[in-house]
Amino acid sequence: MWYISTRGLAPRVDFEGALFSGYAPDGGLYVPEELPQLDGETLRQWRSLSYPGLVKELCSLFIGPELIPRDDLNGTSGDTGSAAIESVLEAKNVDIIVLLPKGHCSRIQELQMTTVLRENVHVFEVEGNSDQLDVPIKAVFADLPFVEKHNLMSLNSVNWSRVLVQMAHYFFAYFRCAPSLDGCPLPTVEVVVPTGAAGNLAAGCTAQKMGLPIRLVAVVNHNDIIHRAIRQGDFSLSEAVRPSLASAMDIQMPYNMERIFWLLSGSNSQVTRALMEQFERTQSVQLPKELHSKLSEAVTSQSVSDEAITRAMGRCWEENRYLLCPHSAVAVSYHYQQLDRQQPSTPRCCLAPASAAKFPEAVLAAGLTPETPVDILALENKETRCTPMQREDDWTLMLRDAVEHLSQRWRGASPSASA
Repeated sequence: MWYISTRGLAPRVDFEGALFSGYAPDGGLYVPEELPQLDGETLRQWRSLSYPGLVKELCSLFIGPELIPRDDLNGTSGDTGSAAIESVLEAKNVDIIVLLPKGHCSRIQELQMTTVLRENVHVFEVEGNSDQLDVPIKAVFADLPFVEKHNLMSLNSVNWSRVLVQMAHYFFAYFRCAPSLDGCPLPTVEVVVPTGAAGNLAAGCTAQKMGLPIRLVAVVNHNDIIHRAIRQGDFSLSEAVRPSLASAMDIQMPYNMERIFWLLSGSNSQVTRALMEQFERTQSVQLPKELHSKLSEAVTSQSVSDEAITRAMGRCWEENRYLLCPHSAVAVSYHYQQLDRQQPSTPRCCLAPASAAKFPEAVLAAGLTPETPVDILALENKETRCTPMQREDDWTLMLRDAVEHLSQRWRGASPSASA
């Protein structure tokens, strides 16, 4: 399996090359050169697999056994910052750099990152939102000699491996929601995806392209660039990102839409490159008619307000005694709207990306009582450590300097740093 850039101007790489990277040298994102196609018989065989088993089967399609043997392909996905930190705590030759958007995630999420006082964990608290802190990351990864010199890789959904593992959500959901796989054609399942940077949505579109019979619904908060792109073909920035209760989705530059455009344009790198370069210049693109048609066929969408989020949280607790996180509630809000309209529908699954325990502020806003585990409560009493990145600072320079400093500390060793 080879990987190419969505923009078509970078040399192809194997999985190892895609894994230990961020953006491709031409500014694009790595994608598989060809997608495996799954027939009904394969899907029927996979139905009995556990979630880790599904991850293993999927990964084996995209990773050569000479790189990672099948028996070593067990793992999963989580909240990017804290999960990434947890994954390298015991590593002796890996440093991790985390950029935390100050005031744009919950207090608990901040503490999960800033209370880790290990020597190889370096957290920067940035006075900006998620879109703004992506700018210095992309600038650093655009300097290919610098990336190679310091062995840099990215652990957010810029990295194809994150999207690959997220694909398992869709197969797992499909097998549990489809009434039967005995007939032909196989039944369709609707999957509702709370969407921010569109990594999870890109995973769903990829699974769909591989032959999984799912209907995708992208649901966003009032930062609605994806919704406008799907409904109107309008892929353009609003004046500003507006904070919402679903803070991880407060994004107006959803970089994984580039992968979706590439997929739905028939793997057309020239079209994708032209679109994204125009977007980077002008922050505004009207999708070509054919691409917009393909996008609206593959995905439907909706935008929901904070009021709709809290209503969904309250209703789910009232009816099911289940405490939704605000991001999960974005998806469940769509589900409730369909129920109330009594629209006949296919089986439906709403993806739930986080625990409500991380968002007590949103739980209180919904008039509910947070249920906070003891280990989460204990974070409040721990020492914290982070480096501020203030608005007037040169964030790209600070990030480069941090990487240079870590490399010097290794005194000629070969560390890997993650930004």
